[in-house]
Amino acid sequence: MVAAAAERGLPVTIDIRRHGQQLFHAALPGTTAENDSWIERKVNVVNRFGAASYLVGRRLAARGVELDHAMGVDPRMFAAHGGAFPVRVSDVGVVGSVTVSGLPQAQDHAFVVELIEAFLAAGPGAQS
Repeated sequence: MVAAAAERGLPVTIDIRRHGQQLFHAALPGTTAENDSWIERKVNVVNRFGAASYLVGRRLAARGVELDHAMGVDPRMFAAHGGAFPVRVSDVGVVGSVTVSGLPQAQDHAFVVELIEAFLAAGPGAQS
């Protein structure tokens, strides 16, 4: 992900976690600490709802609902915006997350989808 983002000159922060433990974090040129705050808020959505942050946001928007106190969450701690994906293991469930922040939400989402698809297509044992 970092190589693809750097090659394209994307100002993104990339974060990978397992059960809440940060395993990887990269902040490329053009990012700020604000991207880290967005990552925390997006990851909270993945952890709470077990789905991609963009999917949660689009589902809420389709119902005309906002992610707020009425849903039992503090909007300062949750952001249903694109870029955070659950890492799911068959017969186990969600074990972590992969998150990107720095682009408009649909682009954050699309970037993660593209790179996860490429990783999965490469198959087991492929070099990343």
